[in-house]
Amino acid sequence: MKVYFDNAATTKVENEVKKLMQPYFDKIYGNASSLHFLGQQSRQAIEEAREKIAGFLGARREEIIFTSCATESNNLAIKGVVFAYDFLRKQKNPKYSFAEKPHIITSSIEHHAVLHTTEYLEKFGFQVTYLPVDKDGVIKVEDVEKNIKKNTVLVSIMYVNNEIGSIQPIKEIGQLLKKINEKRDKEKLPKIYFHTDAVQAFLYLDCNVQELGVDLLSLTGHKFHAPKGIGLLYIKKGTLILPQQTGGGHEFGLRAGTENIPYIVGLAKAMEIAFENREKEALKIKKLQRMVVDEVLNNIEDVVLIGSLTKKAPHIVSFCFKNIEGESLVLMLSQKGIATSSGSACTSGKLEPSHVLLACGVPPQIAHGSLRISLGKYNTEKEVKYFIEVLKKTVKKLEKISPKELL
Repeated sequence: MKVYFDNAATTKVENEVKKLMQPYFDKIYGNASSLHFLGQQSRQAIEEAREKIAGFLGARREEIIFTSCATESNNLAIKGVVFAYDFLRKQKNPKYSFAEKPHIITSSIEHHAVLHTTEYLEKFGFQVTYLPVDKDGVIKVEDVEKNIKKNTVLVSIMYVNNEIGSIQPIKEIGQLLKKINEKRDKEKLPKIYFHTDAVQAFLYLDCNVQELGVDLLSLTGHKFHAPKGIGLLYIKKGTLILPQQTGGGHEFGLRAGTENIPYIVGLAKAMEIAFENREKEALKIKKLQRMVVDEVLNNIEDVVLIGSLTKKAPHIVSFCFKNIEGESLVLMLSQKGIATSSGSACTSGKLEPSHVLLACGVPPQIAHGSLRISLGKYNTEKEVKYFIEVLKKTVKKLEKISPKELL
């Protein structure tokens, strides 16, 4: 049996999505910037997709910017806002009435697409505050307020953590920043923009930007059954931002580069399918998640569930096995046809403990034994039962051969 339990890393492309994309490879293949009929057919496909996506997010069509992935979207959001404010500062613009470089607030458990971007900005003198999380991997809203400075220009907090599935209080942060910005406007201080990386949220949680109160929201298609290589950034109209990729005037002048028409069309279709089936799929996946948790905790000793199920997205489960290495567990499960991960896909090739688990207070020696199971719409109870059966045997085998220092 082949079991794919790594849906947080990537998902398989829907058949309906592939079918809809096909004509844009070999029939409607014009450059959307061209004036001829093929170009205009391509332009129409892009704008129809943009209009659809805007509807799913509660946004305007001109607020949807197509990118190659969420990493690019995160870079554009964070660098774009910070560099724009720094430019105003250097110009001594009255909208920016103090000398300090811009300050950013983010969390200690962000995806590396955010963390490495803020670390990059720190090298250029920009200030960054990394908020702590509790044992369930959730930040406190009051910590956001407590760390705001006069020169704070951006708060970037992920919606759902990719390693442990913890859901952050995005709506509450949005409401807080709205009140703070009203006060700052009277004091002639710069607006604090709010960005969220919602990559792991779209399949199962409400991502209406009006409800969330965000100014910027990042998504990537391959997390919800669209192809790899296509993403988007929602940018609220009026947001102060500088493009990070220059060239032609594509995407309202905010992201240069010839548009990837088949993938944009596929992205819109995948979002439509996910949007229409969100509640039904969430209930189904939550049931499987509960089954995984119960079976693992009831059948295996020396295992820790990371995070509370009441504060967790339905598709991600993270465990730490006290006496074994997570990488070894992943490899041995793979030999039995089960695809899982140890931490996130972007860090699973490294031997350092997950920064997310360490931030949640998990000791390094236990964090090394992490296993992430991420479920999807194609998974079944039969697969869960097979996984548990194999996991029990594999854990016992690894415990026997584990180095003494792990025990």
